[in-house]
Amino acid sequence: MTSPASSQPATTPGSTPATPATSTAPATPAAPDKRTPRLGGAVWLALGVVYVVWGSTYLAIRIAVETMPSFLSAAARFLTAGLLLVGYLLVRQGPAGLRVSGRQLASAALVGVLLLTGGNGLVVLGETSVPSGLAALLVAAVPLWMVVLTAFGGGERPKRAELVGVLLGLVGLGVLSAPAIGGSVEPLGVILIICATLTWATGSFASKKVPMPGNVLAASAYQMLAGGFCDLLIGLVRGEQRGFDLSAVSGRSWLALVYLVLFGSLLAFTAYAWLLRSAPLTLVATYAYVNPVVAVLLGWLVLAEPLTGPTLAGGAIVVAGVCLVVSVSRRPGRPSKATSARR
Repeated sequence: MTSPASSQPATTPGSTPATPATSTAPATPAAPDKRTPRLGGAVWLALGVVYVVWGSTYLAIRIAVETMPSFLSAAARFLTAGLLLVGYLLVRQGPAGLRVSGRQLASAALVGVLLLTGGNGLVVLGETSVPSGLAALLVAAVPLWMVVLTAFGGGERPKRAELVGVLLGLVGLGVLSAPAIGGSVEPLGVILIICATLTWATGSFASKKVPMPGNVLAASAYQMLAGGFCDLLIGLVRGEQRGFDLSAVSGRSWLALVYLVLFGSLLAFTAYAWLLRSAPLTLVATYAYVNPVVAVLLGWLVLAEPLTGPTLAGGAIVVAGVCLVVSVSRRPGRPSKATSARR
C-alpha cells in the first residue's frame, strides 16, 4: 500500500522538489488535471479484502458475543489491534512512523470514535439480539447515506448512474432481507444497527474532510485506539464487567475474537482506511452491498444454510448494482472524490 495523495508536490525519499526551468516566455499556469487516475491493482486488492473479510466478520461477531459482553469485546478487539499496529510501526519505522500533528491526532481520534464506537460498537450490541445475516443486510444502507452526505455536505452531485446503482443495490438487499424480516426480530437491535450505519457513513465522510495523518497505518492505529478506548468506557458505564466471568468465555468465542483482531481489524480496517484516501467514495461504499452476499455464501459453505430463490435473486441484483457503481467510478475523465478533497 502507498501513502495517500497529497496536495503538496510529490518527491521521493532523498530527492528535492523540482525547480522550474528558466524561460524567456511568460509562464502559463498549467491547468490542474482533474481526471480520475486509473485505479491500480492495489485498489482492487484492498477492495477484495474488505469485500471478503468484512463479509465474514458478522458471523465472527455473533459468535464472540455468545459468551462475551458486547462493548467490552469490541474494546478488546480494537485496543489489541491498535497496540499491535503501534508495535509494528515502532519496529519498522521507529518513533517517526507515529509522529503526527495535534490536529491530525484529533481528527484520527474523531474518525475512530465515529467508525469503531458509534459504528461497529452499535453493530456488536445489536447483534446480541439480531441474527448476523440480517445485521449485514441492514448495514448495506451505508452507501445510501454516503451518497447523501457527498451530495449535501461535499457539494459533489452524484452521477445518475451512481444513484441508479445505489437504488438497484438497495432493491436487491430488500429481496435478500424479505425472508429474514418475516420472523420475530428485536426492534431495538434493528434500530441500533441502523444508527450504526449513519454513524459509520458520517465517520467515512469526515475522514475525507479533516486533516488525517499522512501515514495510513498510523492513522489506523490511532483510530483503533480511540475507538477501542471509547468502547471500553461505554462497556464499563453499562456495567458489562459486573458478573462477567473470564473463565466462562467459550473457545469458539476466543477464536472469533482473534479472527476479528487479526483479519477484521489489522487487515481489513487498514485496507478500508487506505481505500478512503485512494479510491472514489462511492466505489469504496460498495463493500456494504457485497458483504451480505459473502455472509450468505459463507453460511451455505460452512453452516450448510440453504440457498433459497430470494437469496439467489437478491444476490444477483446486488452484484448488478455493484458493477454499475464500479463502472462509473472507473470511467475516464471522471473527477475523483478521493483526491479532490484537500487535507
